[in-house]
Amino acid sequence: MNKKLLIFDWDGTLSDSIARISNCIQLAAEDHSLPIPDFDAAKEIIGLGLQEAIAQLFPQANAEMVAAFSATYSAHYRDQDQQPCAFFPGVLETLHELRAQNYLLAVATGKSRTGLDRVLHATELGDFFHSSRCADETHSKPHPLMLQELLALHKVMPEQAIMVGDTEFDMEMAVNARMPRIAVSYGAHEAHRLYAYSPIACIGKFSDIINHL
Repeated sequence: MNKKLLIFDWDGTLSDSIARISNCIQLAAEDHSLPIPDFDAAKEIIGLGLQEAIAQLFPQANAEMVAAFSATYSAHYRDQDQQPCAFFPGVLETLHELRAQNYLLAVATGKSRTGLDRVLHATELGDFFHSSRCADETHSKPHPLMLQELLALHKVMPEQAIMVGDTEFDMEMAVNARMPRIAVSYGAHEAHRLYAYSPIACIGKFSDIINHL
């Protein structure tokens, strides 16, 4: 069956933002006198919704601490995000090529709606994607709801769509939605972990997606 809808994770798949996210997590941990996670531990939670990520990193945190940490992290990220993170090589060119081929393009991200809208505006892509879902307006990954909502919006069957992402959370979400998936190996999680979810392919550069549609 021909693919119609391509759904992309943002951080670590389209945007080279892993270092910025990890740094902001470390800064927020320091602000709240929590153990400061190293880079590998901080990037491990990229892809989850912010509250879910904090709970995973700091299981001792109560609801009040999660809310306070979330606000502090968001403030650090806003400060650093005045200059948007660069896209990975080939991302913009490939997205434009896919749009020219009449694919529906969507984003499914652990970012907040405010955060995604800010970066879409800053990169002048506000009207480029046909739709998007963010973790604070639906279930966080790996729950499949954000994919199911995008499928319903575009009246597309799961087998007519592909989820593209860099983490186990992306791959597991696609499995839960019974959707084909393509992994990218240059993001937050290593390729050998992503292969466990039987992706169509695990690509080392974004432009290679064209070869697997």
